[in-house]
Amino acid sequence: MLETSARLLRLLSLLQAHREWTGPALADRLGVTPRTVRRDVDRLRELGYPVDASPGTGGGYRLGAGAELPPLLLDDEEAVAVAVGLRTAAGHGIEGIGETSVRALAKLEQVLPSRLRRRVGALNAFTVPMLRGPQSSTVDASVLTELANACRDSERLRFEYSDHSGSSSRRTVEPHRLVCTERRWYLVAWDLDRSDWRTFRADRITPTPPHGPRFVPRDPPAEDLAAYVSKGVSTAAYAANGVIRLRVPLAEAAPAVSPSDGVLEAVDEHSCLLRTGASSLDVMVIHILLLGFDFEVVEPPELTDRIRSARDLLARALDRGPQA
Repeated sequence: MLETSARLLRLLSLLQAHREWTGPALADRLGVTPRTVRRDVDRLRELGYPVDASPGTGGGYRLGAGAELPPLLLDDEEAVAVAVGLRTAAGHGIEGIGETSVRALAKLEQVLPSRLRRRVGALNAFTVPMLRGPQSSTVDASVLTELANACRDSERLRFEYSDHSGSSSRRTVEPHRLVCTERRWYLVAWDLDRSDWRTFRADRITPTPPHGPRFVPRDPPAEDLAAYVSKGVSTAAYAANGVIRLRVPLAEAAPAVSPSDGVLEAVDEHSCLLRTGASSLDVMVIHILLLGFDFEVVEPPELTDRIRSARDLLARALDRGPQA
C-alpha cells in the first residue's frame, strides 16, 4: 500500500511538471507497466484530480482544469519560490491579494520542512525591495502569518503593543480578522481587558507566545470590516473630524483617498462626501487642499474659519511677493 501511495504521488508530480505524457513514457519513468499507469490514473481521478486521456498512438495523459483546486505537489525550489512570492505580496500590501497571500502563506509555512524555512528566511532577510513611493510602515510577514493562524484557529493572542506615542502595553485579545490597505495591516480583535472591539496596527504588534486557549468567536463589530477599520483609523482616531463635500464623482475621488485617509460616500453623480480626521483642523485644511478637488465644508463650521484664515495668509503672502 505504501509503495502504491508513493507511486501515485510520483505520478501526480510528473503530471503537474509536464504538459502531456504518453502511457509508455510514464510507465518507463515509474518502472511499471502501462496497465498499472492506467489503474493509477483512475485512482487519481477518484481523488478528484482531472486527468485527461487521449486515445491512439499519439495520445497520452495530461492534468486538466477541474471545478475545484486539488492539492499541489511542489519540489523544494518551487516551494521556496512560492513562499517568497507570498511573503512579498503579504508584506507590501499588493492590492487585492495581500490578505489572501497571508492565508496561503500560513498554510504553506505550516508544512514547510525546517531546511526550507531557513532558506525562505534568508532570502527575505537579505533582500531589499525597491518599491514605488514611501512606505509608511513595515510588518514582518512571520508576524502576519502568526496573527492569521490565531484568527483561523480562534486562539487567544498575547502581544506587546506600541501606540502612536511609543508607549507600550500588554494585550490579550480574541483575534477576528486581518484587514489590509495599500500601506498598512490591521488586526480587528476583542480586547479582553477592555471588554470591547479594538483595531491594532500590525506593525506595532510584537507577539508574546504562548497563545491560547481556544475561544468561541463573537459576532463581528460590523458586517463590512473594511469600512469599520477605515472609519476607525481615518476619523475616530483623531482629535479633529470633518465632513467635506467633494465636487467630483465618487469614482474620481476614490483613487486620491486611501482607506486610512477617510471614508467616501456617494451623494449624486457629480459629488461625494468625505468623512475624515486629522490631528488639528489646520492639518485637515492642508489635506483637503492637496486633493485638488473643488469642495465645500459640511461640518464643522470651525473648519470653514480655518480655511478663511489660510486664504488670508496666502493672500498676504502674494501681496508681499515680487510683482509680475
